[in-house]
Amino acid sequence: MTFSLVARCPRSGQFAVAVTSSSPAVAARCVFARAGVGAATTQNVTDPRLAPQLLDALESGLTAPAAIEKIAGSASFPEFRQLTLIDTHGKTAVFSGARTLGVTGKARGINAAAAGNLLADNGVPQAVIDAFVASDPNLELGARVIEAMLAGLAAGGEAGPIKSAGLIVVDKQAWPLADLRVDWHDAPLHELARLWEIWQPQMHDYVTRALNPTAAPAYGVPGDE
Repeated sequence: MTFSLVARCPRSGQFAVAVTSSSPAVAARCVFARAGVGAATTQNVTDPRLAPQLLDALESGLTAPAAIEKIAGSASFPEFRQLTLIDTHGKTAVFSGARTLGVTGKARGINAAAAGNLLADNGVPQAVIDAFVASDPNLELGARVIEAMLAGLAAGGEAGPIKSAGLIVVDKQAWPLADLRVDWHDAPLHELARLWEIWQPQMHDYVTRALNPTAAPAYGVPGDE
């Protein structure tokens, strides 16, 4: 019921993670990212505790493969879990338990990893990775990730209709540069792309407003004259 992508931009140091699913509010449970550390997904029969544990393992000094091995090895009911992870060096790892649902797939590329379950075709994650690797590295990472997820949808996506989607991008701050969610929609990835087009032109301005309001652009609200 899910396919996802974790990715890193070596130019900016940003991490991004995106997910879509047939179930509601998928991003609230499945996608996690931490600035300067990495990005992770926890999906299939989801245990939301696992992704923060993966990021903690990275922060302790483990690589993505070592962190996945450690956390999957100690998790409750690992046979039901599907996990992805990327670290600061762009190393990736994917774990799929023996009872991951339906048609499953996984793929890894330079600075990216994708995985899915209950897929229409097991080549969907590879389509996501191929699109990400082929995208313009000078674009914002969030734009590249959304483009790649749409390629996965075009390659078949899930076996049934998707209904929710989400994207997190982290940069240098403790809070996300982008945290966009579509919790129930007939075309959630396209709606996510529309939200990105609204948010992206102003997202860096909101960082400036937090760090130094005197240097920030006008707020564009009544009374801001």
